[in-house]
Amino acid sequence: MRLAPIVTAVAVGFETLRANPLRTILSTLGVIIGVSALVAVLSVGDGMERSVRSQIAETTDLQAIVIRARTTEEVDGQVFPVTNPARLTLADAQRIRALDGAKAVTLAMSTPGEVRDRPGITRRMALILSEVALRDSTAMPVSAGRLLTLEEAASDAPRVVLSLDLARSLSPDSNAAAMVGDSVRLGALNAEVVGVLEARPAPAVARVGGRRRPPGDYRVFAPLGFMPAALGERVPPPAIMALAGTVEQTMPLKERIERTLASGDSAWERRYTVTTNESRLEQLSRGILMFKLFMGAITGISLLVGGIGIMNVLLSSVTERTREIGIRKAAGARDRDILRQFLAESVAISAVGSGIGLALGVSGAYAITAAIRTFSEAPFLSASVSWSTVAVAAVAAVVVGLTFGTYPARRAARLSPIDAIRHE
Repeated sequence: MRLAPIVTAVAVGFETLRANPLRTILSTLGVIIGVSALVAVLSVGDGMERSVRSQIAETTDLQAIVIRARTTEEVDGQVFPVTNPARLTLADAQRIRALDGAKAVTLAMSTPGEVRDRPGITRRMALILSEVALRDSTAMPVSAGRLLTLEEAASDAPRVVLSLDLARSLSPDSNAAAMVGDSVRLGALNAEVVGVLEARPAPAVARVGGRRRPPGDYRVFAPLGFMPAALGERVPPPAIMALAGTVEQTMPLKERIERTLASGDSAWERRYTVTTNESRLEQLSRGILMFKLFMGAITGISLLVGGIGIMNVLLSSVTERTREIGIRKAAGARDRDILRQFLAESVAISAVGSGIGLALGVSGAYAITAAIRTFSEAPFLSASVSWSTVAVAAVAAVVVGLTFGTYPARRAARLSPIDAIRHE
């Protein structure tokens, strides 16, 4: 395909638009409204989807996949303990972390246990956790000291990190920071306190009748090898929790994990369980799809109105320029030259309207989200303008121009040169 005729047709199309400014404004007005509505809805929708996904990742476990080693098996309706159960290791967690779609992987185990201060007087029941977190960043800020390093967390080093409430309860003067460098007794062994976590955000607790207080945060983070040595047989086997990057990546990541387990053990289904919230995932994915289809239908109507406006203006233009068309065809212009000319004008109208509509749509999207934040008290909501939205606006301009400019262009191309020249 030669580019010279197309470039010439587009140049002539813009010249025609410049020669009839009122007609150009009227013809582009529908496209401006349609594209601005399209961009605004897509930007607000993308921002809402991003905010919802962020809230889901922070407050739910929809993107979590849990891998556990089976400790029991069912035979003829009876449950028996597994004689030689599998044990998940740090190497298994690292293999899963390397899979495509895995955002974070944690090898962890937890059990309630008793913690004592150094003199052995103060006792406190706490949740004892051991975890090796393979992620890009940590979500546990410390108020004093430091967290366990990756090497310490995977070893049997006698070092622990305490929650703020637990450190205060074990400290003689309720000074949590003073516990750093001191030691506590965890089960049968002593361990050095290397850090104290910051306080957890207090949950919203409704008051019904009397005053209610949220329970305290009593946790101990111990190395993966130290916890069994200190607590003995009461420690459950470790499990792996993998977090997918997005909701849509959860099920594909589960399939990759199952293939990884199968590659190392042909009887993996009898030795491991891989669980997700599949039903809730399907509900969420279906809801997001319905939301996008609904928005697409609304913006499709607005673009349809803009396209009809372009077709009406071009039909009027064909009627007004019938004599011009006849002269051009008598001078040697072919049907496809006339067709190309009017299609170029239609695309030019759409392009101008799309550019203006894009700017108005982006501005409108940020104004809409600002109003929503003000009236709904949702500070996490914001518009999101992606390259895909810009691409959709550009493609919409070409599609609308070609679709609604085809009939006027074909009508102009089919005019008889003699009848067109004689037209008054």
